[in-house]
Amino acid sequence: MATSRAQFGSKFGFIMAAAGSAVGLGNVWRFPYLTGENGGAAFVIVYIFCVVLVGAPMLINEIALGRLTGKNPVGAFTVLGANKFWVLLTGVLPLLVTFVVLSYYSIIAGWTVGYIFTSLLSIKLSFTEFIATPSYAIPLGGFVMLITTLIVLGGVAGGIEKATKIMMPMLFVLLILVIFRSVTLPGASKGIVYYLIPDFSKINGQVILKALTQAFFSLGVGWGMMITYGSYLPKSQNIVTSSLWVAAMDTSVALLAGLMVFPAVFAFNMSPSEGPTLVFSVLANIFQEMPFGNIAGALFFLLLFLAAITSTISMLEAPTAFFMDTKKWSRKKSAWLVAGVAFLFGIPSALSNGGLALFSNLEMNFLGTDKKGFMDIMDFLFGTLFMLIVVLATCLYTGWFMKISKLTEEIEIGTPGFMTGKIVGIPPFQIWIYLIRFVCPVIIVLVLLSVLGII
Repeated sequence: MATSRAQFGSKFGFIMAAAGSAVGLGNVWRFPYLTGENGGAAFVIVYIFCVVLVGAPMLINEIALGRLTGKNPVGAFTVLGANKFWVLLTGVLPLLVTFVVLSYYSIIAGWTVGYIFTSLLSIKLSFTEFIATPSYAIPLGGFVMLITTLIVLGGVAGGIEKATKIMMPMLFVLLILVIFRSVTLPGASKGIVYYLIPDFSKINGQVILKALTQAFFSLGVGWGMMITYGSYLPKSQNIVTSSLWVAAMDTSVALLAGLMVFPAVFAFNMSPSEGPTLVFSVLANIFQEMPFGNIAGALFFLLLFLAAITSTISMLEAPTAFFMDTKKWSRKKSAWLVAGVAFLFGIPSALSNGGLALFSNLEMNFLGTDKKGFMDIMDFLFGTLFMLIVVLATCLYTGWFMKISKLTEEIEIGTPGFMTGKIVGIPPFQIWIYLIRFVCPVIIVLVLLSVLGII
């Protein structure tokens, strides 16, 4: 069914690109502060179970959809015979989600660039003041978008694969370096205990639901990016092992990020439950108090930048591929157009943290959800709510409204034993179908109800 299409040059290249897509600020920024707010090691254990039971099956699902059809999300479901309703939910909406998230995500990624220099030069600047200054936020966001565009212009193998094969190993090296500095601080052992020794009494329904939301957010399912990357995967590659490698690398970065953050936080007697400011405010101040902290801080924010840029690449590639497929535009025209419009749409987000009252004071009250500021509203709507709707719709369509054997047969190609092997006496494909049809939809609905404040 797939047409002639650019492809990744190797399994390693695909894993680095797809893992780079999944690995982002959600791992290094969002995961540590959610862990700190939700009981430390207990949250970590729940998160790992969520990745295995829900995240990984959905990852396999989306990559298989991409390779089966050889299309972007809209094209994929159109080729599968979906009607306009399903194409809207599973094709158009994820591309819209990816585009909007790219617009404000690039602004947050720009913060990491600024903090590389403030850390290296030991410039003391409050986080609140920094993000409220348009002359910092807008140009830095534009810089991130420019770097992202230049990489995407290189194509699948020559740009995306080549860049991520360099950046992902660099990210792991930087993580290890900063972890070593963090765990060797006096008093760091308290943070290690908090992060690695679980208190199971901390686990409740809200902790589980937040862990599930983080698993979806972190792995990048529901955004159309994995379907797009899957469309570049050669038939000879093993979808299951590739997907599991991606999930494992994504989870490893999150776990290492926690090991990097919490020893430092406890060593300086700071609270682990500081929320979103934990990394940019609390940790930045901690680095300034360390011996050689300016170097450690610069390395830390450099790895944050690398994590962010590997995600913005896939966020730009997904809508770029749509215009290349449907409009037959060149990669150059498609990438520059999407990046330019996304940058302009990101300006209100850059101004929504104190830069301009019009965007900073926007409020949304929806089913008990109270959000303030343009960026927070966009993040709730597109980075959480609509993303979960896409995940649910994709799960329901592949599990119940299409011939799911098309996907199991596609997965079997390059994945010997998926149809005939045994796991605890059950063929792997049957386990996967059961998870996609029953377990994942139920869990996603519960997370949606929680996000909407209904439960």
